[in-house]
Amino acid sequence: MLQSVHPEQVEVEICRAEELEPRRGLMAELDEMWSYVGKKANPRWLWHAIDPHSGQVLAYVFGQRKDRVFLQLQALLEPFGITRFYTDGWGAYKRYIDPAQHEVGKLHTQTIESKHINLRTRI
Repeated sequence: MLQSVHPEQVEVEICRAEELEPRRGLMAELDEMWSYVGKKANPRWLWHAIDPHSGQVLAYVFGQRKDRVFLQLQALLEPFGITRFYTDGWGAYKRYIDPAQHEVGKLHTQTIESKHINLRTRI
C-alpha cells in the first residue's frame, strides 16, 4: 500500500494533544437550507453535513424537506463513522439519529449556519 502512495496525495496535519482530544470520534453539523426554482412555490432544499473543525462538506443532497431526503443524506454519511451529530432539531433529525449521538441547539451549529449566510448573501 505505501509503495503506491505518491507524496502529493498525502496530507499531514500537526496539532497539540489538547486540540486533538475534542476531535476523537468524527463530529458533524447537519442542516437544511431552502431556495426556489423560478418562483417561491417551487422550493428546493439543500441538506448537508460538514466537519465543524475544518468546515469541509462531508455530504449533501438536494430535494424536498422530507424524511426520505434526510435518509439519503444519512446513508451518504454512514461510511464516515460519525459519532456525534449537531442539528437545529428539525423533526427528521430527531426521528432518525440515535439520541445518544445527537445534540440539538445553536451552540454547535454555528459553522454550518455561517456557511448558509454566506451562500444566501453571495449567490
